[in-house]
Amino acid sequence: MKKHYKTFFALSFAMFVLCGCTKSNKSIIRMQKLEEGIDSPVTEAELKEAIQKYENRIADMQLASSQVGIWYKMLAVRYLDSKPPMYGEALKYFQKALQFYPTNQNLYYYVGLCAGYMSKASLDFKAEGTATTTEKYNYLKLAESAYLRAIELEPKYGRALYGLGILYVFELGQSEKAIPHLEKLLSFDTRNFDAMFVLAKAYYDQNEFDKAVSLYDRILAQSKSEQKKADAATNKKIVLDASYSK
Repeated sequence: MKKHYKTFFALSFAMFVLCGCTKSNKSIIRMQKLEEGIDSPVTEAELKEAIQKYENRIADMQLASSQVGIWYKMLAVRYLDSKPPMYGEALKYFQKALQFYPTNQNLYYYVGLCAGYMSKASLDFKAEGTATTTEKYNYLKLAESAYLRAIELEPKYGRALYGLGILYVFELGQSEKAIPHLEKLLSFDTRNFDAMFVLAKAYYDQNEFDKAVSLYDRILAQSKSEQKKADAATNKKIVLDASYSK
């Protein structure tokens, strides 16, 4: 019973920290005295006992905090997997999970994914005639920073590299920034045809027509998907026509 009560107290204390509540040091000390029976240790034996009890309490708090971080991630994934996905709620809880796991590249990837989708919901609801709202731009920059942080933690994180490529080419109009990330992705994921299409588009935007054609030829030679081959052939013709008109 005492063990269960101690675990419950540790979890309650962790939730107390999460909620941003504040108590005076005297109140916290008084609660600790009631919980562990520690008053004012004086002798060597009492001091050792007090140290051991507080060390146990710290371990309980660490375990509880770790579990809370996992629950935030689980809740975020539930929102992401819902039909339809609830990207705003998922984003909120992935950000909370990062407070507990700030070096987890997967959480940063999901923040980038959710922020990218939320940018599409940032419409000009006030009908002020602005083509791109500040909110939409902020979501896109959040997605960019999250993807960059993910690949900083894991340089060969393919999904983050691909997400960053999509973001730069189709959302931010900065194809030149996408190229090194997509080239890196294809250096180890050599048959990622979706990445090839995005990189070919980035090359096309930068007037690097020969490189774009080369990628479409790779898709035509290696892909088993008839749809991908058809798309590659169509895009290749567009690129060749553009190169001939130069």
